[in-house]
Amino acid sequence: MTNPELEARNAALRGQVDSMLANLEQQTAQLKQAQAEAMSKVGRASSPDGLVEVTVNAGGIVTGVTFAPAAFDRSTPEKLGQSVVATIQQAALNARAQADAVLTPFTEGLPDLPDFFPGMPSIKDLIPTPPPVVPPAPQARQNDDEPPESFMDRRGSQW
Repeated sequence: MTNPELEARNAALRGQVDSMLANLEQQTAQLKQAQAEAMSKVGRASSPDGLVEVTVNAGGIVTGVTFAPAAFDRSTPEKLGQSVVATIQQAALNARAQADAVLTPFTEGLPDLPDFFPGMPSIKDLIPTPPPVVPPAPQARQNDDEPPESFMDRRGSQW
């Protein structure tokens, strides 16, 4: 090969590398923007009876709990507690689904280690998946009029 041919090939390769670097910078900026958007998502949920409303950030941290004025009149502490837990879980799932939806375009079709190195473990297998949401089982009570922890219970108090 002559010197002008090598210089032409070198220039073509530089152009390809420059194009790939520009593309990488653009994709990195888009990914950072998508990550910021995913982290700004907020999940909200209301209990089926409308007595509890919960707000959760993208990290699954509860940022707000609101009780309807009738919550303490229409429910027992046990039922209200179960409702709060179930509503928090639903809000967290909502926030996670929103964040996942933002990031999915960036994770679809990504090659994994076994694609490059047969026999290697998958990176996807190393990322733990959250356990399924299982609502707590209601506990059976002997007397359904008032729960034992009710403020109406006069046993052991000086009423």
